[in-house]
Amino acid sequence: MTRDIDQVFAALADPTRRAILSMLLEDDMAVTDVAEPFEMSLAAISKHLVVLSSAGLISQEKRGRVKWCKLEPDAMRKASIWMQGFGQFEPVNLDAFERFLAQELPKNISDEV
Repeated sequence: MTRDIDQVFAALADPTRRAILSMLLEDDMAVTDVAEPFEMSLAAISKHLVVLSSAGLISQEKRGRVKWCKLEPDAMRKASIWMQGFGQFEPVNLDAFERFLAQELPKNISDEV
């Protein structure tokens, strides 16, 4: 399991790969369409796709002469479960914090500062 999570996080560490995953959220895409918005060679994009595929984040399928990429969202499940272990650090509700401070601090705190 640790190796799977390591591969997912390693794949997600690169901004190009994250952008590719975002693109694939919309629909399956041909490799050439995936490569189009990036200023790099098709070979470089293919290397990114291999990393994403190895991590299980995407699958690739040949349809006729065209290779298609498909997002595999379940691959992030283990990493997501692992990250949820840190859920006790919930975001601070600033409005509630401000109300708490208003109640707990003396009204003339600005006089003391």
